[in-house]
Order: sequence, then structure tokens, then C-alpha cells
Amino acid sequence: MIMFLLLVATGAVWALDHYWLRHRRGAGRHEPWWVEYPKSFFPVILVVFLLRSFLVEPFKIPSGSMLPTLLVGDFILVNKFTYGIRLPIINVKLVDVSQARRGEIMVFRYPENPSLDYIKRVVGLPGDQIAYRDKRLWINGKEIQATPDGEYNYVESGLNFVSARRLRETLGEHRHAILVQPEIPSVHLPGVRWFPFRDNCAYNEAGFSCTVPPGHYFLMGDNRDSSSDSRYWGFVPEANIVGKAFLIWWNFDDFGRIGRWIN
Repeated sequence: MIMFLLLVATGAVWALDHYWLRHRRGAGRHEPWWVEYPKSFFPVILVVFLLRSFLVEPFKIPSGSMLPTLLVGDFILVNKFTYGIRLPIINVKLVDVSQARRGEIMVFRYPENPSLDYIKRVVGLPGDQIAYRDKRLWINGKEIQATPDGEYNYVESGLNFVSARRLRETLGEHRHAILVQPEIPSVHLPGVRWFPFRDNCAYNEAGFSCTVPPGHYFLMGDNRDSSSDSRYWGFVPEANIVGKAFLIWWNFDDFGRIGRWIN
């Protein structure tokens, strides 16, 4: 929104000067600063605005909910046109390019507060039946096999040491790692809120099952027991989609992550 307002302001000065002020000023006279600076910034802001609105947008990973796939401090690029070309600000889709696929990592506007951007993995597509019980995932009645892949240790915010089991699972065309902590329940029931289509879900001590409504998606973090996701706040409407994460372009703490494709 700030960039859009700057674009409008500098563009207005450019148009005012192009069609009126320069003719009144006369040939050879110097532009005043309040015309020169906006005219200089206008093309730069226009290019950046178009790139971020329709092609790619950078994001920084702020939490460990997508460990071990994405680390805190990873700077990523998100493809804005994979799921369709949308008008910026109002987020209205103009061109439908493709639908989200199971297993892709999606950036979206948090349903409870659309001013926040979240990132999770697509688990359920419209119409899917999703169940997660005793740390095992079922999609449309079929269990998704997760094979052991060692241990994974990390430090949470607050200097809490966490030791988790690392597993490998495949969703669609994406084979990736997830983390689980056996001592933590599949769903922390007091944390489940009321949300649109809440009646599509059933919760108990072992976990939950949900039917994804039309035009919505079910998303979960790869760090299954340290992720606030669709288990707690519900389904993501298609209108909230921002784009598909595809590349880690920077990490100040680990240069070896630079240039990694996101699976």
C-alpha cells in the first residue's frame, strides 16, 4: 500500500510536469526540486511495484514452523503468478494460470488477520478429506507414509532446546522432511478456534479430521508440533493466496543456503 501511494504521488507529479508545468516553465529553465525528485523516483518505483505485484516478492522467514525445510532468517522469493495474476491491493484475480498442488509451499494472507502473511505447505485441496491422528496423516482415506530420517535438534526462541524426530513424507510430487515430537499431542485442543466451515471438522484427543470446502485449502507446517496452521485457525480461502515459495536467495547465518530451490 505504501509503495502504491508513492507510485500514485510520483506519477501524478510526472504527469503534471509532462502535460502542463514544463510548457509553462519554458525551454532551458531548471526544474524545481519538488518536480525533479518525484520524476526521478517514479520509474524506479513503477518497476519495483510491477515486479513485486505480478512476478516475484521477497519474504523473510520469522519462525521455525517450517523447519527443517525453511530456517529462521531465510530470505525467500515467492512466485506471484503461479496461481494466477491478481490486481495488487484488492487481490482480485485477472488471469487463472494454475491451481495450487498438494505439497507446494504457499504464502498466503492469514485468514484471521489478512494484513499478516503466513507460509505453510499445502496438504489438503478443495474437497479432500484430511485426518491427522497419532502423528500420522491421511488424505482421502489413504495414509501418507512417513519414513524415519534421524533426529533433528534446534533451539527455539527463548533458548529452549528441542529434540525432534525427522521423517520423510511425499505429498504430490514433493518429497520433503517433517519434524514431530512424540510427547506432544497431534492437536492442542484448547488452541483450536472457531472458524468458517468449522462444522467440516471433528476433533478429539487423538487428532482431527476435516473435509476441505470448495475454494479453500488446508495447510500445515513441516514442524508439525510447533506450527500454528489450519488445524487451529481453519481453511485458507483461494482469495488469500499470495504465491508459491520457490527459492532461498539469502541467509546471513548460513551462506550455503543461498540459491537453494524450495521443495
